[in-house]
Amino acid sequence: MAKKIAFQGELGAYSHEACIAARPQHAPLPCPTFEDVITAVRSGAAEFAMLPVENTTYGRVADMHRLLPESGLFINDEVFVRVRINLLALPGVALKDIKVARGHLVILPQCRKFLDAHGIHGEAAADNAGAAADIAAANERDAAALASELAGQIHGLDVLQKNIEDQSHNTTRFLVMSAMEAHERRSEKMLTSFVFQVRNIPAALYKAMGGFATNGVNMIKLESYMVGGAFRATQFYADIEGHPEDPGVKRAFDELSFFTDMIRVLGTYPADSGRPL
Repeated sequence: MAKKIAFQGELGAYSHEACIAARPQHAPLPCPTFEDVITAVRSGAAEFAMLPVENTTYGRVADMHRLLPESGLFINDEVFVRVRINLLALPGVALKDIKVARGHLVILPQCRKFLDAHGIHGEAAADNAGAAADIAAANERDAAALASELAGQIHGLDVLQKNIEDQSHNTTRFLVMSAMEAHERRSEKMLTSFVFQVRNIPAALYKAMGGFATNGVNMIKLESYMVGGAFRATQFYADIEGHPEDPGVKRAFDELSFFTDMIRVLGTYPADSGRPL
Protein backbone atom coordinates (compact mmCIF):
# COMPACT_ATOMS: atom_id res chain seq x y z
CA MET A 1 0.00 0.00 0.00
CA ALA A 2 1.31 3.43 -0.97
CA LYS A 3 2.47 5.62 1.94
CA LYS A 4 0.13 8.40 0.86
CA ILE A 5 -2.85 10.27 2.25
CA ALA A 6 -5.60 11.25 -0.18
CA PHE A 7 -7.63 14.44 0.03
CA GLN A 8 -10.12 16.34 -2.12
CA GLY A 9 -8.78 19.44 -3.84
CA GLU A 10 -5.51 20.86 -5.12
CA LEU A 11 -2.15 21.01 -3.36
CA GLY A 12 -2.38 23.83 -0.84
CA ALA A 13 -6.02 23.18 0.06
CA TYR A 14 -7.10 23.29 3.71
CA SER A 15 -7.47 19.50 3.47
CA HIS A 16 -3.78 19.40 2.49
CA GLU A 17 -2.97 21.37 5.65
CA ALA A 18 -4.92 18.76 7.64
CA CYS A 19 -2.88 15.99 6.00
CA ILE A 20 0.37 17.63 7.04
CA ALA A 21 -0.90 18.08 10.60
CA ALA A 22 -2.15 14.50 10.98
CA ARG A 23 0.18 12.40 8.79
CA PRO A 24 3.30 14.45 8.04
CA GLN A 25 5.25 11.36 6.90
CA HIS A 26 2.70 10.52 4.20
CA ALA A 27 2.84 12.05 0.73
CA PRO A 28 -0.31 14.04 -0.11
CA LEU A 29 -2.46 12.69 -2.95
CA PRO A 30 -4.87 15.31 -4.35
CA CYS A 31 -8.16 13.97 -5.77
CA PRO A 32 -10.95 15.69 -7.74
CA THR A 33 -13.88 14.44 -5.59
CA PHE A 34 -14.63 12.91 -2.19
CA GLU A 35 -15.57 9.68 -3.98
CA ASP A 36 -12.13 9.63 -5.59
CA VAL A 37 -10.52 10.04 -2.15
CA ILE A 38 -12.38 7.00 -0.86
CA THR A 39 -11.57 4.99 -3.99
CA ALA A 40 -7.86 5.82 -3.62
CA VAL A 41 -7.81 4.16 -0.20
CA ARG A 42 -9.96 1.18 -1.18
CA SER A 43 -7.72 0.51 -4.20
CA GLY A 44 -4.49 0.78 -2.20
CA ALA A 45 -3.31 3.93 -4.00
CA ALA A 46 -3.29 5.65 -0.59
CA GLU A 47 -3.17 4.40 2.99
CA PHE A 48 -5.37 7.12 4.47
CA ALA A 49 -8.19 9.45 3.45
CA MET A 50 -8.61 12.96 4.83
CA LEU A 51 -12.28 13.97 4.76
CA PRO A 52 -13.89 17.16 6.11
CA VAL A 53 -17.16 16.62 7.97
CA GLU A 54 -18.11 19.97 9.49
CA ASN A 55 -17.14 23.62 9.80
CA THR A 56 -17.96 26.01 12.64
CA THR A 57 -19.18 28.65 10.19
CA TYR A 58 -20.60 26.66 7.30
CA GLY A 59 -21.95 23.63 9.20
CA ARG A 60 -22.09 20.06 7.93
CA VAL A 61 -20.18 19.20 4.75
CA ALA A 62 -22.74 18.14 2.15
CA ASP A 63 -22.87 14.44 1.17
CA MET A 64 -20.36 13.33 3.79
CA HIS A 65 -22.89 11.53 5.98
CA ARG A 66 -24.13 9.71 2.89
CA LEU A 67 -20.63 8.69 1.82
CA LEU A 68 -19.11 7.61 5.15
CA PRO A 69 -21.40 4.66 6.03
CA GLU A 70 -21.00 3.09 2.58
CA SER A 71 -17.30 3.88 2.12
CA GLY A 72 -15.99 0.69 3.66
CA LEU A 73 -13.48 2.82 5.58
CA PHE A 74 -13.04 3.39 9.30
CA ILE A 75 -12.26 6.54 11.27
CA ASN A 76 -8.74 6.36 12.75
CA ASP A 77 -8.33 9.96 13.98
CA GLU A 78 -9.88 13.40 13.95
CA VAL A 79 -8.05 16.67 13.31
CA PHE A 80 -9.14 20.30 13.56
CA VAL A 81 -7.78 22.93 11.18
CA ARG A 82 -8.27 26.63 11.80
CA VAL A 83 -9.37 28.05 8.43
CA ARG A 84 -7.24 31.14 7.90
CA ILE A 85 -8.29 32.85 4.69
CA ASN A 86 -5.54 34.86 3.03
CA LEU A 87 -5.62 37.17 0.01
CA LEU A 88 -2.97 35.81 -2.37
CA ALA A 89 -1.65 37.57 -5.48
CA LEU A 90 1.33 37.57 -7.82
CA PRO A 91 4.59 39.06 -6.51
CA GLY A 92 4.69 42.83 -6.90
CA VAL A 93 0.92 43.25 -6.99
CA ALA A 94 -0.55 45.66 -4.41
CA LEU A 95 -3.88 45.42 -2.62
CA LYS A 96 -5.18 48.44 -4.54
CA ASP A 97 -4.60 46.57 -7.82
CA ILE A 98 -6.98 43.72 -6.96
CA LYS A 99 -10.36 43.86 -8.69
CA VAL A 100 -11.56 40.29 -8.14
CA ALA A 101 -10.94 37.61 -5.54
CA ARG A 102 -11.65 33.95 -6.27
CA GLY A 103 -12.51 31.20 -3.84
CA HIS A 104 -14.88 28.32 -3.25
CA LEU A 105 -18.56 29.20 -2.80
CA VAL A 106 -18.22 28.26 0.88
CA ILE A 107 -15.25 30.61 1.39
CA LEU A 108 -16.64 33.75 -0.27
CA PRO A 109 -19.31 34.59 2.35
CA GLN A 110 -16.77 34.00 5.12
CA CYS A 111 -14.72 37.07 4.13
CA ARG A 112 -17.49 39.30 2.80
CA LYS A 113 -16.69 42.22 5.13
CA PHE A 114 -13.09 42.49 3.92
CA LEU A 115 -14.01 42.22 0.24
CA ASP A 116 -16.76 44.84 0.52
CA ALA A 117 -14.50 47.22 2.46
CA HIS A 118 -11.90 47.12 -0.33
CA GLY A 119 -14.28 47.10 -3.28
CA ILE A 120 -13.20 43.64 -4.39
CA HIS A 121 -15.66 41.48 -6.33
CA GLY A 122 -15.92 37.90 -5.10
CA GLU A 123 -15.94 35.24 -7.79
CA ALA A 124 -16.68 31.54 -7.26
CA ALA A 125 -14.03 28.96 -8.06
CA ALA A 126 -14.15 25.18 -7.88
CA ASP A 127 -11.28 25.08 -5.39
CA ASN A 128 -9.41 27.64 -3.28
CA ALA A 129 -5.92 26.28 -3.97
CA GLY A 130 -6.94 25.73 -7.58
CA ALA A 131 -7.81 29.41 -7.85
CA ALA A 132 -4.28 30.24 -6.67
CA ALA A 133 -2.79 27.87 -9.25
CA ASP A 134 -4.89 29.38 -12.06
CA ILE A 135 -3.93 32.96 -11.19
CA ALA A 136 -0.25 32.03 -11.18
CA ALA A 137 -0.53 30.14 -14.47
CA ALA A 138 -2.43 32.97 -16.22
CA ASN A 139 -0.25 35.72 -14.72
CA GLU A 140 -3.37 37.67 -13.67
CA ARG A 141 -2.25 40.85 -11.94
CA ASP A 142 -5.68 42.20 -11.02
CA ALA A 143 -6.95 38.98 -9.42
CA ALA A 144 -6.34 37.32 -6.06
CA ALA A 145 -7.10 33.95 -4.54
CA LEU A 146 -8.76 33.33 -1.19
CA ALA A 147 -6.71 30.46 0.17
CA SER A 148 -4.17 29.20 2.68
CA GLU A 149 -0.61 30.43 3.06
CA LEU A 150 0.43 26.94 2.00
CA ALA A 151 -1.30 27.47 -1.35
CA GLY A 152 0.64 30.70 -1.81
CA GLN A 153 3.95 28.97 -1.08
CA ILE A 154 3.20 26.13 -3.50
CA HIS A 155 1.99 28.31 -6.37
CA GLY A 156 4.39 31.25 -5.96
CA LEU A 157 1.93 33.89 -4.73
CA ASP A 158 2.45 36.54 -2.05
CA VAL A 159 0.14 37.12 0.91
CA LEU A 160 -1.38 40.59 0.52
CA GLN A 161 -3.49 40.28 3.67
CA LYS A 162 -3.65 37.56 6.30
CA ASN A 163 -6.68 36.21 8.14
CA ILE A 164 -9.43 38.13 6.34
CA GLU A 165 -12.21 35.78 7.48
CA ASP A 166 -15.15 37.44 9.26
CA GLN A 167 -15.28 34.87 12.07
CA SER A 168 -12.16 34.22 14.15
CA HIS A 169 -13.46 30.79 15.24
CA ASN A 170 -13.60 29.43 11.68
CA THR A 171 -12.48 25.81 12.10
CA THR A 172 -13.01 22.62 10.10
CA ARG A 173 -13.13 19.15 11.57
CA PHE A 174 -11.57 16.41 9.46
CA LEU A 175 -11.61 12.64 9.83
CA VAL A 176 -8.60 10.47 9.01
CA MET A 177 -9.92 7.21 7.59
CA SER A 178 -8.41 3.95 6.41
CA ALA A 179 -9.42 0.42 5.43
CA MET A 180 -8.22 -0.85 8.82
CA GLU A 181 -10.45 -0.64 11.87
CA ALA A 182 -8.55 0.55 14.94
CA HIS A 183 -9.81 -0.99 18.17
CA GLU A 184 -6.96 -0.15 20.55
CA ARG A 185 -7.37 2.47 23.25
CA ARG A 186 -4.75 5.04 22.25
CA SER A 187 -5.80 7.85 24.56
CA GLU A 188 -7.54 8.46 27.87
CA LYS A 189 -10.30 10.30 26.01
CA MET A 190 -11.71 8.18 23.19
CA LEU A 191 -14.58 8.94 20.83
CA THR A 192 -16.85 6.53 18.96
CA SER A 193 -18.79 7.43 15.82
CA PHE A 194 -21.68 5.38 14.48
CA VAL A 195 -24.81 5.48 12.35
CA PHE A 196 -28.14 3.85 13.15
CA GLN A 197 -31.69 3.54 11.89
CA VAL A 198 -34.54 3.60 14.40
CA ARG A 199 -37.41 1.17 14.16
CA ASN A 200 -40.76 2.52 12.98
CA ILE A 201 -42.38 2.60 16.40
CA PRO A 202 -43.62 5.52 18.55
CA ALA A 203 -40.89 7.35 20.51
CA ALA A 204 -38.20 5.07 19.06
CA LEU A 205 -35.51 7.77 19.04
CA TYR A 206 -36.34 8.86 22.58
CA LYS A 207 -36.08 5.28 23.80
CA ALA A 208 -32.92 4.62 21.78
CA MET A 209 -31.18 7.61 23.35
CA GLY A 210 -32.27 6.75 26.87
CA GLY A 211 -29.55 4.15 27.32
CA PHE A 212 -26.81 6.71 26.82
CA ALA A 213 -28.30 9.04 29.42
CA THR A 214 -28.90 6.36 32.06
CA ASN A 215 -25.40 4.91 31.59
CA GLY A 216 -23.63 8.27 31.83
CA VAL A 217 -22.40 8.33 28.22
CA ASN A 218 -21.96 11.83 26.81
CA MET A 219 -23.33 12.20 23.28
CA ILE A 220 -21.55 15.13 21.66
CA LYS A 221 -23.23 14.96 18.24
CA LEU A 222 -26.52 13.65 16.87
CA GLU A 223 -27.65 14.45 13.33
CA SER A 224 -30.46 13.07 11.23
CA TYR A 225 -30.47 12.75 7.47
CA MET A 226 -32.54 11.31 4.66
CA VAL A 227 -31.88 7.93 3.09
CA GLY A 228 -33.53 6.32 0.11
CA GLY A 229 -35.32 9.49 -0.94
CA ALA A 230 -37.80 9.33 1.93
CA PHE A 231 -38.92 12.56 3.59
CA ARG A 232 -38.59 11.22 7.09
CA ALA A 233 -35.48 11.17 9.25
CA THR A 234 -34.83 7.48 9.81
CA GLN A 235 -31.02 7.44 9.82
CA PHE A 236 -28.83 9.19 12.36
CA TYR A 237 -25.13 9.92 12.78
CA ALA A 238 -23.76 10.17 16.33
CA ASP A 239 -20.49 10.84 18.14
CA ILE A 240 -20.11 9.77 21.77
CA GLU A 241 -17.35 9.99 24.33
CA GLY A 242 -15.98 6.60 25.24
CA HIS A 243 -14.83 3.24 23.88
CA PRO A 244 -17.18 0.35 22.97
CA GLU A 245 -15.48 -1.76 25.64
CA ASP A 246 -16.35 0.73 28.39
CA PRO A 247 -19.08 -0.84 30.55
CA GLY A 248 -21.39 2.17 30.22
CA VAL A 249 -20.95 2.39 26.44
CA LYS A 250 -21.52 -1.35 26.06
CA ARG A 251 -24.76 -1.20 28.04
CA ALA A 252 -25.91 1.84 26.03
CA PHE A 253 -25.32 0.03 22.74
CA ASP A 254 -27.15 -3.03 24.05
CA GLU A 255 -30.19 -0.86 24.79
CA LEU A 256 -29.87 0.93 21.46
CA SER A 257 -30.13 -2.38 19.61
CA PHE A 258 -33.66 -2.95 20.92
CA PHE A 259 -34.99 0.14 19.14
CA THR A 260 -32.99 0.11 15.91
CA ASP A 261 -32.92 -1.87 12.66
CA MET A 262 -29.26 -1.11 11.98
CA ILE A 263 -26.19 0.07 13.91
CA ARG A 264 -22.82 0.55 12.22
CA VAL A 265 -19.74 1.72 14.10
CA LEU A 266 -17.64 3.96 11.85
CA GLY A 267 -14.66 4.17 14.17
CA THR A 268 -13.22 4.50 17.65
CA TYR A 269 -10.41 7.03 17.92
CA PRO A 270 -8.70 9.53 20.27
CA ALA A 271 -10.22 12.96 20.76
CA ASP A 272 -7.91 15.44 19.06
CA SER A 273 -5.90 17.60 21.46
CA GLY A 274 -6.94 20.62 19.39
CA ARG A 275 -10.66 19.89 19.74
CA PRO A 276 -12.38 23.26 20.43
CA LEU A 277 -14.11 23.46 23.80
